[in-house]
Amino acid sequence: MAARDGREGPVVLRLGDVEAVERACSAFARSVQSLRDEIGRRIVGQGEVVDLTLTALLADGHVLLEGPPGLGKTLLVRTLAGTLGLSFARIQFTPDVMPADITGTQIVSDDPGTGRREILFRPGPIFTQVLLADEINRATPRSQSALLEAMQERSVTVAGTTHRLRRPFLVLATQNPIEQEGTYPLPEAQLDRFLLKILVPMTTRHELHAIVRRTTGDPEPEVRQVLDERSIVEAQMLVREVPIADHVRDFAIRLVMATHPGSPDMPREVEHWIRVGASPRAAQALVLGARVRALVDGRYAVAFRDLESIAAPVLRHRIVRTFEAEAEGITTDEIIRTLLARVPRAPGPAGGGAGRKQ
Repeated sequence: MAARDGREGPVVLRLGDVEAVERACSAFARSVQSLRDEIGRRIVGQGEVVDLTLTALLADGHVLLEGPPGLGKTLLVRTLAGTLGLSFARIQFTPDVMPADITGTQIVSDDPGTGRREILFRPGPIFTQVLLADEINRATPRSQSALLEAMQERSVTVAGTTHRLRRPFLVLATQNPIEQEGTYPLPEAQLDRFLLKILVPMTTRHELHAIVRRTTGDPEPEVRQVLDERSIVEAQMLVREVPIADHVRDFAIRLVMATHPGSPDMPREVEHWIRVGASPRAAQALVLGARVRALVDGRYAVAFRDLESIAAPVLRHRIVRTFEAEAEGITTDEIIRTLLARVPRAPGPAGGGAGRKQ
């Protein structure tokens, strides 16, 4: 496959064609930079949040955004959909939201001409391409679970009929870490469906000046479409072609294994901090996210630093801390930093432990 004539966007490779590889990397990086610039016309600061969100999109994964209200999470999702030319829908989760409010329902329709009745399917808001699941932890577990099939299989089954979702399909869920009254924490099985968990930081004084100037003066600027759905799907295919050396992939696997209690790869420093470790999806997310990072950096091969840069958002929602860690105030990000410092880049003899002291 080749680049489209006269259009900016990722190219897909012809194997063995060095020039095609260079063109693909260059076009990919330019497209991502164009998206950053266009999103930056509306979003002040939050550069790492934007980069990680684009990483999840290009890796064909979903995002959990966690941060206090008013930090632009909803605006970011709407802006992203506009720059990509994708359909957008928002679900404001509350305890009374039912699964049918998300997936859709069957209705009985009367034909005035014939007088016959037929059962029709009325799609819910999940039938979109960019879905904002706002305050997802305010919905009951039953309603939360209505997203599981869509996130994993890109399909929705209602009354025994499976409906395919249009690709690309991206779920961006938000939750407020401060207000916990009346919330239903997401179970580990659903958290595992999110490729990344992104922590949205508070704005700086300088950024707040810019936000106030933009939002209390002229109308909000319109964003232009930078990519289309075909370009995005091609970019997602390109990401999966990025090579990763065996020893680099092995580091990603050992990093995940180091989160498992009882594993010989777990460093002693974290033994009393982790109750449940990351699933195989974490290793998949590490590799896919690292491939995106390599391409954005203009390289057509994954390096250790790509895995390290994506480790925290991949692992922080997949590690369950022990009571001891919670009592000591040890955060999952601190655990991940310890793992990155202790898991060796090269495996020990016979697949030995991750820097254990003998």
